[in-house]
Amino acid sequence: MRANLFIKENLEKENFDAIEEYIKSKIFEKPGENFNLEKLRKSLRIDRRLSLREIIEKIFGRIKVFKTKEELLDKEVEKFISIHKPNSREVPLIRKFLKAYIVDPEVKDIMESKEFGRFATNSQFSMEEYKEVRKWCEMIPEYVKDYVSLNKFM
Repeated sequence: MRANLFIKENLEKENFDAIEEYIKSKIFEKPGENFNLEKLRKSLRIDRRLSLREIIEKIFGRIKVFKTKEELLDKEVEKFISIHKPNSREVPLIRKFLKAYIVDPEVKDIMESKEFGRFATNSQFSMEEYKEVRKWCEMIPEYVKDYVSLNKFM
């Protein structure tokens, strides 16, 4: 890939869409090679779903390492906190809830179905914690829907 003229030219222009399309159509799934994004992801053994753009950036030295799921979650928490500015006492529970909402399908289902009593038996976020930061727990799902790409956390 580093020697490919088309890819190098488009990388200089920051045209990642063209590079991704080229890789998908010209490099992936060639007979005999069977290269594809899923096989690349598995071979890299990272704890989350990598995008093709991230892999391209790593190949060409634009990023040094792939961020872990936990690092990406921390970044999302910091963005939320910088925008909404909760008091410092609430931050640990907001952090815990935001992370749980992003990665735990049960927490997400509880919030979407409004069956908050299920927090009493949830292992990620308890009823007591929910009661302490209820106003934030109602705001966080909207924030996630508007600003967080969930694919990278899978």
